[in-house]
Amino acid sequence: MTLELHTYYRSSSSYRVRIALALKGLDYRSVPVNLIRDGGEQRMPAYLALNPQGRVPMLCSEEGARLIQSPAIIEYLEERYPEPPLLPTDLLARARHRAVAALIGCDIQPLHNSAVLNHLRGLQIAEDDVQAWIAHWLGEGLRAVEALIGDEGFCFGEPGLADVYLLPQVYAARRFNIDLTALPRILRVERLALAHPAFRQAHPDVQPDTPA
Repeated sequence: MTLELHTYYRSSSSYRVRIALALKGLDYRSVPVNLIRDGGEQRMPAYLALNPQGRVPMLCSEEGARLIQSPAIIEYLEERYPEPPLLPTDLLARARHRAVAALIGCDIQPLHNSAVLNHLRGLQIAEDDVQAWIAHWLGEGLRAVEALIGDEGFCFGEPGLADVYLLPQVYAARRFNIDLTALPRILRVERLALAHPAFRQAHPDVQPDTPA
């Protein structure tokens, strides 16, 4: 079987997996799941039968297994297809990549996830307050990332796991109009990534379900 990725073009978690697949040079079939049409295709019985959590991404492996949650999917890809690697061989360097990935995946992105924002709006919280919430958590988290990454190349030199997580988060920050001018290291990584074929291939603007 061909790898099959259930994805949404601007989902940060889906974007991470697309970058990982592209960096590893893996072919896959994209299966768009529209998160906003008709209340969200991810909540429809047909999709819930595949993924009970009703989220994207979901990867169907070559063996037909269904894998959910971007960290688990990316770890699977790293172990199943080890070349080229997303993690360096040095243990401390690996830990640094994982720390940035966890900071973004656990402490930043979940707080502006569409489900969280929709719940806040459902509580009748004013839109200005919702936007302030987004700006606070994105700003605080990205300032921490800025302090952790290196001064040359991608986050830690060559593109790897930290960059897989960082680029989707920068895309989200720009979508929410977060000012990034005080984050020169992150802006350097963004520039390098936007010129890199794998990152360009995974970008939300060029996905099959990107609106015209």
